[in-house]
Amino acid sequence: MAAVLVGQFHARDAEGRIYPVHEFQEDTQEADGITELKKTTYRLAIGDRVNHLGDDRFLLVQKGVEIVRIP
Repeated sequence: MAAVLVGQFHARDAEGRIYPVHEFQEDTQEADGITELKKTTYRLAIGDRVNHLGDDRFLLVQKGVEIVRIP
C-alpha cells in the first residue's frame, strides 16, 4: 500500500537547527484481510526516517538527535 502525505511541520533540535518533517499515513490490513489499520510514519523532507517519541518529541533515526515540533 502507498503512503499518503497528510501533514507537514517544522521541528527544532537542541542546537536550534530546524528540520522540515513530513507526516504520512498508510492503510495496512491485518492477516484476516478485513481489519484495516492506519499507520502513521514520519520522514524529513530529504527522506531520513523520524520516530515519534510522544507529544511533540521526535527522534532522527540516522543521527540519534531528538527534535521538538515547533507550534
